Amino acid sequence: MAKSLKVNGREVSIEAESDTPLLWVLREELGLTGAKFGCGKGLCGACTVHIDGVAVRSCLVPVSAVSGEVTTIEGLSPDNSHPVQQAWIEADAPQCGYCQPGQVMACAALLKAKANPTEEEISAAMTNLCRCGTYGRIRKAVQIAIKRNAKGGA
Repeated sequence: MAKSLKVNGREVSIEAESDTPLLWVLREELGLTGAKFGCGKGLCGACTVHIDGVAVRSCLVPVSAVSGEVTTIEGLSPDNSHPVQQAWIEADAPQCGYCQPGQVMACAALLKAKANPTEEEISAAMTNLCRCGTYGRIRKAVQIAIKRNAKGGA
């Protein structure tokens, strides 16, 4: 199946079976390897990307169902200048780093939807798993990003 997608601000043409998960199209066909394969069941969040600004688990989305603009970690800010990326750096959130693109994308979508989320809203949005257990540093990074967002940085 030939299909056009808008990925990271540019139109791309892909050839994939209609039931191919978006994750594999991004990684294998487009070479965008920031979104990671973790569980393949939408539980871990390592594959999180945005479709029209909403965080989605790309391992669960068949490419045939994609109709909006896809943003990957590579498209969030290629030079790591996005306020959420800067917060992650400041908090030294990653350990192994495998889950971090998905964590960053989940946080960026949260702050786009809600500038000053409550602790409950943060917990509801930040459900990605971290095999290294850096949840404390991830939460610190989220708090830094919220402060930057309040100052107009996100």
